[in-house]
Amino acid sequence: MSATPGYVCLHLHYLPGIDDGVKTVAQGVELCRGLAELGYTQLVTTPHIRSELFENRRPGIEAAFAEFVEATRDEGLPALGVGAEHHLDDIVWTLLDTGQGVPYPGGHAVLIELPEAHLPSGLRDRFFRLRVRGTRVVLAHPERYRPFFDRTHELDPLLDAGALPLLDVMSLTGHYGRAPQRAAERMLEEGTYFAACSDAHKPEDVPEVAKGIARLRELVGDAEATELLSTNPRHILAGTAEYD
Repeated sequence: MSATPGYVCLHLHYLPGIDDGVKTVAQGVELCRGLAELGYTQLVTTPHIRSELFENRRPGIEAAFAEFVEATRDEGLPALGVGAEHHLDDIVWTLLDTGQGVPYPGGHAVLIELPEAHLPSGLRDRFFRLRVRGTRVVLAHPERYRPFFDRTHELDPLLDAGALPLLDVMSLTGHYGRAPQRAAERMLEEGTYFAACSDAHKPEDVPEVAKGIARLRELVGDAEATELLSTNPRHILAGTAEYD
């Protein structure tokens, strides 16, 4: 790679022992370094908040992040930040609705994951309610939700409510199966995505992320790929995201 493109990843899991991401600080460092070699200069970790599976809450996530930053201070890692991947159900919605979620740095946006098999009721109104309060919803990997496997139009009300779709580049390699891959390719062709991420969970994911980035560039070209990987993630963090 001739020049560092300054990628920004808004969805990955480098905090050790807090969810299904890395297990140790050393693995977290290896993951961050591997992504840096691909051109990432800013990495925002997003631990799961998911009822009955990963019962993380803001104080614990922020404490774990502070510990990781302190432990890796001399490792020369990319700029680090913290948010959370909020798996939306009534419990997690209450956290978001009462200001107990974990937004991205700057507080302008929050990452939300949906159930794979169905869309929760009242979703548009909830997304709109967050936007009215000044918080944009970044929608994690829509290509991995079954309602969007074959068509995208059910996503339109969420886009109208301000949601910003976030591509997982590993979907483009078939990492999650053929249906998400086809959906991701279709959504790219339709211009659905606002940004792209790695969603890396372990150092071993880095080669697959590299393949996903290469495939993204094949499908949309260098200019659009750079917007998805670098320019638009920065807009999300700055609160200047405008979805056409």
